[in-house]
Amino acid sequence: MALMDFIKKQFIDIIQWTEEGDGTLAWRFPMRDMEIQNGGTLVVRESQMAIFVNEGQVADVFTPGTYKLTTQTLPVLTYLKNWDKLFESPFKSDVYFFSTRQQIDQKWGTPQPITIRDKDFGAVRLRAFGNYSFRIADPKLFHTEISGTRESYPVADLEGQLRGLVLQNISNAIAGSGLPFLDLAANQVMFADALTKELAPIFAKLGLLIENLTVQNVSLPEELQKILDQKIGMGMVGNDMAKFMQYQTAQAIPKFAENSGGGSGIAGDAMGLGAGVALGQVLAQNLQQGLQTPVAPAAAAAAQAAAAPAGVRPDEVMATLEKLGELKSKGILTQEEFDAKKAELLKKLI
Repeated sequence: MALMDFIKKQFIDIIQWTEEGDGTLAWRFPMRDMEIQNGGTLVVRESQMAIFVNEGQVADVFTPGTYKLTTQTLPVLTYLKNWDKLFESPFKSDVYFFSTRQQIDQKWGTPQPITIRDKDFGAVRLRAFGNYSFRIADPKLFHTEISGTRESYPVADLEGQLRGLVLQNISNAIAGSGLPFLDLAANQVMFADALTKELAPIFAKLGLLIENLTVQNVSLPEELQKILDQKIGMGMVGNDMAKFMQYQTAQAIPKFAENSGGGSGIAGDAMGLGAGVALGQVLAQNLQQGLQTPVAPAAAAAAQAAAAPAGVRPDEVMATLEKLGELKSKGILTQEEFDAKKAELLKKLI
């Protein structure tokens, strides 16, 4: 009786996989020193598929369902073993289960800026990041190309390869979308669709299906972002250099006011502000003269001299601002009175 019990333990009646956690793509049913009983049961749950492998060759693929293992349910394996006439004894075969659930929230991102060719800015370096999800669509292909005979194959072992494929195809996706950078940043869904289209056939070669890909951010490196901000500022004033310098001056005034408590700070900031405004006037005048019909050098010099600002000299304004700053620091002038007088003086420089 003990001998019969021992023999029965070597036969497998039910073959199934109950996933105990996330992150496993493939799992091999333990078959060491065991044989599958003729008429045994194979249980493949929803979100799973299974394959039978005999002597290194994939014999049969099973979709979700419950199967009684006979010559009818294992036609390919039966043909390989010639069991159509004799199928009374147990048989040995490797059984692999595959999780076909979506593997969600897989991160991707550019560790370093990548260079692309842009319609508006020429060569541009940009960063991008997001996430994606995928699933096993062809377990036979995934087994032969990726997981092989391993006891289990986790998602973590595939992450690096898939992330590299995403990054490798970003440039192709941007070129295929035909969108310049500014439109690309504003249409991240379109960018994601273009990238998904590039990746789909590559994932398919591995037996995978890319379900969803998101682009959460597209940005320029900090130094290029500053240049873009300046270009946007120019666009806001209609590419008028004089107005742009006034815009830059207005941006500098709050910082100037923060440092207006000390006399030396007033002088230094005012000198810098005055020099910036004067330089802006000269640049604006030169740009406008360059766009007009060319005139004789003498006439151009006379016109430039006539256009030069007249009235209060910058050094007088600086001295006045310094004195006003001292009065404010002593409490003789209020902040509102100082700001009003400062604005009046600055108008004389513009």
